[in-house]
Amino acid sequence: MQKTEKIYNTAVEATLEVIGGKWKPVILFHLTFGKKRNNEFRCLIPAITQKVLTQHLRELEEEGVILRTSYNQVPPRVEYELTDYGWSLKELLHLMCRWGDSHIERKYEGKATVLVNPMHTDVNNS
Repeated sequence: MQKTEKIYNTAVEATLEVIGGKWKPVILFHLTFGKKRNNEFRCLIPAITQKVLTQHLRELEEEGVILRTSYNQVPPRVEYELTDYGWSLKELLHLMCRWGDSHIERKYEGKATVLVNPMHTDVNNS
């Protein structure tokens, strides 16, 4: 079967095809600070369901943006990390974070809170 040519109106569409959605950028952002396990994601992103987390992790792995490493041990251990290709998104993700900070301040004028994980305090400086 012959593949048809993919046509995008803008390259932004191609980017969103890979990282679009409510949770994928958040998952990727957390991975810019190092490897994560499933339960770590659940703590960092408490509103995400296990089903959606698993689906997004699989899709990001299929796109070659993250690497899933499964360790053959009891209990089973699985870690996720950015691939070299995934690391190319770091600047974009951190810019999105900084823009979000500015937007929150502009829109809510100090009446909104961003829950900051202590390991992310250097986001605006990286």
